[in-house]
Amino acid sequence: MAERIRLAVGILGNAASLLLYAAPILTFSRVIRNKSTEEFSCVPYILALMNCFLYTWYGLPIVSYQWENFPVVTINGLGILLELSFIGLYFYFASSNGKKKVAILTIPVIIVFCITAILSTFVFHDHPHRKAFVGSIGLVASVAMYGSPLVVMKQVIQTKSVEFMPFYLSLFSFLASSLWMAYGLLGRDLFLASPNLVGTPLGILQLLLYCKYKKNEIIEVEPQKWDLEGSYEKSKQQLEKLDDEKQKQDEKQRQHSQIDADTKI
Repeated sequence: MAERIRLAVGILGNAASLLLYAAPILTFSRVIRNKSTEEFSCVPYILALMNCFLYTWYGLPIVSYQWENFPVVTINGLGILLELSFIGLYFYFASSNGKKKVAILTIPVIIVFCITAILSTFVFHDHPHRKAFVGSIGLVASVAMYGSPLVVMKQVIQTKSVEFMPFYLSLFSFLASSLWMAYGLLGRDLFLASPNLVGTPLGILQLLLYCKYKKNEIIEVEPQKWDLEGSYEKSKQQLEKLDDEKQKQDEKQRQHSQIDADTKI
């Protein structure tokens, strides 16, 4: 019974995580439309990629016992594909400095994962030790991933605007971390539960900030009647002034022409 409940929570966690990983689609539709990454940061996507790499490896039978963590493999495997797509789009539309930043951050992530996979395979020879090794590194990666929005949250507080902290990203982050925390606790797997003990309160904090600083709608007020009348009167006065100046210039030109004619005679 307990295993069935854990599996059900894992399936719900998959659904929430899928929405979380897919949430940046809205952000990147804006990036593609504007052909610019604007003020969006690439750091959350790169950290999410590292997290997906490590936990996909953690859930495979090489590290975990058989397929006990199959839901972890499926969602993080899909997450790898999505995060690579987002990072590729970010790299394409980023400035020269932005491209350098993406490369500088992404390459070490891939190297760390490769080293972790090799060491866990050839240095450790049983599942508990492999889980402890990969899980410890995954724990650090997860805390970093859940902590990365702190940079955006700081920006929200400073600008008093949530323009660059999408609501659905914050909501799905909270839901996913809550469900995976429950999944880890039900399986008595602290390497799955612990990082989500950090992610859950951070997700709540993001939602609270969104409620406090959500952008007010800009209401365009139609010009009042007196504004239109004032503008009309002002334009009328300017036209009359221009007509007077033109008449004066024409009068001067006629006088000069008359003087020239008298001189010739």
